[in-house]
Amino acid sequence: MLIFTVYQRYAAFYLCVLNFFCAPLLAQPQITGELKKWHTINLTFEGPHASETGKINPFTDYRLNATFIHKKTGKSYQVPGFFAADGNAAQTGATDGNKWRVRFSPDEIGVWSWRISFRTGPYVAISDNVLTGKIVQPLDGQRGKFTVQVSDKPYPDFRQRGRLKYVGEPYLKFSEQGGYFIKAGPDAPENLLSYKDFDGDFHNDGHKDHLVKTWQPHIKDWQPGDPSWQNGKGKGLIGAINYLSQKGMNSISFLTLNIKGDDQNVYPFINYETYDRYDVSKLAQWNIIFSHAQHKGLFLHFKTQEVENQGLLDNGGLGLQRQVYYRELIARFSHHLALNWNMGEENGEWYANHQTPPQNTQQRLAMAKYFYLNDPYKHHVVIHNGNFFEDITGNDSYYTGVSLQTGRKDFGSVHDQVKRLRSWPVVNERPLAVAVDEPGDAEYALQPDEFDPLHNDARTNGLWGALTAGAWGTEWYFGYKRPHSDLTAEDFRSRDNFWTQAKYALDFFKLIDVDYQNAVNQDEALNHGWALAKDGEFYIMFAKSAKKELKIKMRGFKGQYNIHWYNPREGGELQTGSIKSFQADTQDEGYWQPDFYDLGKPPKDQHKDWVIFVKEAEQ
Repeated sequence: MLIFTVYQRYAAFYLCVLNFFCAPLLAQPQITGELKKWHTINLTFEGPHASETGKINPFTDYRLNATFIHKKTGKSYQVPGFFAADGNAAQTGATDGNKWRVRFSPDEIGVWSWRISFRTGPYVAISDNVLTGKIVQPLDGQRGKFTVQVSDKPYPDFRQRGRLKYVGEPYLKFSEQGGYFIKAGPDAPENLLSYKDFDGDFHNDGHKDHLVKTWQPHIKDWQPGDPSWQNGKGKGLIGAINYLSQKGMNSISFLTLNIKGDDQNVYPFINYETYDRYDVSKLAQWNIIFSHAQHKGLFLHFKTQEVENQGLLDNGGLGLQRQVYYRELIARFSHHLALNWNMGEENGEWYANHQTPPQNTQQRLAMAKYFYLNDPYKHHVVIHNGNFFEDITGNDSYYTGVSLQTGRKDFGSVHDQVKRLRSWPVVNERPLAVAVDEPGDAEYALQPDEFDPLHNDARTNGLWGALTAGAWGTEWYFGYKRPHSDLTAEDFRSRDNFWTQAKYALDFFKLIDVDYQNAVNQDEALNHGWALAKDGEFYIMFAKSAKKELKIKMRGFKGQYNIHWYNPREGGELQTGSIKSFQADTQDEGYWQPDFYDLGKPPKDQHKDWVIFVKEAEQ
């Protein structure tokens, strides 16, 4: 008996030693995705079997995290993982399984090591304590490595340009190439993800089912080789993305939660009434759409809630429901390279009849802080007005930008609103990056081409008004009083003429090759119009008409300046007007005096709007 007992003890000892050294080598994950810089790499593990509706909630009672460390630089990222059902839920519609997944997009070539933390227990998903819950064997502590090569993707795929980052400046910057980004695209329909081809019961749950979309007009834009799911589903929305990319747009916008809102068909949950259980197959299908958009060069504007549902989760607080919601968004979608998290469309207490409790300042600040602390890639975090933005500008704010809405039918308040925000003090030592994401009035805003084929007000006041004030981009709301509205739009060709004009604006900033990100608004530099300028170096000016004599005001600079004209209605190259250049010489009796210099006339259409680009001549 003594010998047997000793044998048991030695056996147990050696088993513990074997488990310690070998557990990390067991149950190696399936690694999918190209092992290349900026590409999404999926680590899929076989773990405990779970179900969307199981007794043990896989979204609250498990916490899977992976830490990735780059050997050469020492860079480290902690990335949350998620329950993936059978690992192929987009295609199978599975609601249960034993697959658990982590998505990672590396920012360096070379060797990356990884290590898993996997724990279970009540509400462990929202705990920051690494010891909360019990370890899940054999996955907890598992480790491995892989080697990342250079990406081979061409423009406009964001994998060619790298992650888009807020870098403490008013414009976002690409990590790979270092260039800055100006966005343009639709802000509508807000219910872009209200789509019949996604899994879920929202199609027929009695909540505004008539608003569920087919995206039928864009099925013709789907191309062989493009993604789809479940025997050809998804072609309409994939085709819509193709169309926008082909038109030169680089941004889309969408709500991820609109329960209680205008549409009521978009939510990540298994049904309309349950807020802590997630529809794994639907979210996997969302990710197919988002991935295709990124490959086509479209920025992802995640609007995480709207005014009607700002208090739906935890009465607006940062409790279990909201933290799990944010964790799931980060785990499943933060690997994408070009995106921002919008904490709320029309957020705050600013109107009389709230469907859910309005959020206060502390709650508004808490949302941004959660993303700052938990998004491994520190994506841009914004909020939309409702309440204006004064209460998010203190040292306790983790917002890096604002999503601006204006209210005039002629878009006439855009320029001054952006100027106002760009003049504000920095927040937490960071200037707010300002995007105009809903210009125009609620009723009409950007109308279909059949009602406004020229889009003169949208182009002049909205588009160029924003850009010359220092906005890093625009997105366009469709109003509710026209066909193809903010809720009913399924055909982006309804505004085809305007997308062309928006592309011309993006083209201009590629043509001029100056550091516009360091320019500031200087409307006083142009006698009739607006100006964005780096004083003494270059001036980007916009005049609604060149019929009046246009002059530039120099502030004590000496040298030759070249004058170029750009047609915002027709695009093309920079053109030469009636005056090619001027010699600035404002020195008078030993000190500098400002003076005006003639800009001349454009090559044609003097009564129409023009962009004037003035740049110091190379010596």
